[in-house]
Amino acid sequence: MTTSSQDFRLEPATFADLKGWKDDDPSSLFRAMRDCRAHIRDMKPYRTGAAGLTASDLLTLLDDAEGCEPTNAAEARAFFEERCQPFFIRRGDGARGFVTAFYEPEITVSATRDEIYRYPFYRRPDDLIDLDDTNRPAELDPSYMFGRLENGTVSAYPDRGEIDRGYLEGRGFEIAWAKSKVDVFFVHVQGAARLRYPDGRVGRITYAAKAGHPFSAVGRLLIERGVLDRATISMQTIRDWLYAHPQEADEVLWHNRSYIFFREADVSDPALGPIAAAKVPLVAGRSLAVDRLIHSFGFPFFIQSESLTHLDSGGPFGRLMLALDTGSAIVGPARGDIFTGSGYDAGELAGTVRNDADFYILVPKAAAQRFG
Repeated sequence: MTTSSQDFRLEPATFADLKGWKDDDPSSLFRAMRDCRAHIRDMKPYRTGAAGLTASDLLTLLDDAEGCEPTNAAEARAFFEERCQPFFIRRGDGARGFVTAFYEPEITVSATRDEIYRYPFYRRPDDLIDLDDTNRPAELDPSYMFGRLENGTVSAYPDRGEIDRGYLEGRGFEIAWAKSKVDVFFVHVQGAARLRYPDGRVGRITYAAKAGHPFSAVGRLLIERGVLDRATISMQTIRDWLYAHPQEADEVLWHNRSYIFFREADVSDPALGPIAAAKVPLVAGRSLAVDRLIHSFGFPFFIQSESLTHLDSGGPFGRLMLALDTGSAIVGPARGDIFTGSGYDAGELAGTVRNDADFYILVPKAAAQRFG
């Protein structure tokens, strides 16, 4: 299949083409597949992306997964082999795909502001509205999906710098307060966090909305300024630089005008990841953020990367994953963000993932006939 707007093809493949498939164990995907089925049937179908795969196409696979509980890796692989056709995602420019990773940070916070805890996580404010083609002002780019409604007039919402300088202060939208503006920024980048309060209580926040402005990578800015090396840049090196240069940190952080608002979420089962864009809990190591304008949530993707070795004890990465999330920086048909889990160790794993990768999508056989 070819789409002129996104310039990619889905090329028929076999499971033998998936390097690492015969060693993979996708058993942990079945709970998430059942969760996706429940969302589609009980809430609403996922939006169809430019690739043309629909929630109805996916349901044939999810219905079969409902009563399936594989007892070993071979049974789990056989489930997909019997029901799916792999397709290689061929970029129009011939380049390989690319993966990064994200995680759920754990942050020490306070429910009240004091001299130590001074940097807030905000709920969605009441003057933030959803935008579409019917109410978006002509001067705003079509990428703006949120704006400000004030006295009947819709405009761009204040950006990161304006909000950090106090636009929302004192209006009661604070969920909790953190010690570090850098920590808050990286929670915005990740889109979720576990909050650990002084009394031992653990909470969770997850994405609710954004101010609307496009995401701009501060790492790219630091590379352009010559203060970090493109070959070694990672979440850790960016964080270390920001901590080491507090006088310059605000100006660098405000370069990313995007600002994220959160909602409080459930943590009744600490083993489950946060609920992200697909409205089901993320599975550590098995959840993938994709470009939702191209791909539909819930579909299985096999990601293979010879250079990505630190997630699999030194071996090349080859795993079946579910498309369960998206992100402002995840743009393109063969672009993905791997969820590594929650807490410090997951962050150490995620922070250095920047690897070329091959992307295969598994399409239920009935739908696969449409794509040759």
